[in-house]
Amino acid sequence: MANRSGGMKKLTVILLVTVYAGCAHAEIWECTDKESGTKRYTNIRSEARGCRALNLGPFSATPPPPRSQRTVNFPSVDDETQRQRDADRRRILDIELAQEQQLLDEARKQLTEQESTRTGDERNYERVTERLEPYQRAVKLHEDNIANLKKEIGNVK
Repeated sequence: MANRSGGMKKLTVILLVTVYAGCAHAEIWECTDKESGTKRYTNIRSEARGCRALNLGPFSATPPPPRSQRTVNFPSVDDETQRQRDADRRRILDIELAQEQQLLDEARKQLTEQESTRTGDERNYERVTERLEPYQRAVKLHEDNIANLKKEIGNVK
């Protein structure tokens, strides 16, 4: 007998939860102020005069199923091919780094030459800085390139 009343209690609880879950859905209204254009949202029907109802669709509290890690049609290569590609990439980056270092040395040399040169029409320091600016930018560019290449080399496997 006790078993039967326990089952009835469970059934009653399940029915109540089901009924109240259906009531939990509320209409949401979007209201736009005519003067300022600001938007506000409400679920109170009496405050929703002149507002438009939003159709939010069904709500699911369960998370979506996890995605598979590998796409079926995604191309993949074997380990040896990938190692060869990484080695080629490293070699190319090393060559670019050496070239960029040479360009930096040349840019620094030109900047030093320009800093030691003083022309007669440069009576104020502002004209000197204007003349030196392109050389300073070139040095900065090559320094940044070298830093980025070193960072990229560090990322190679």
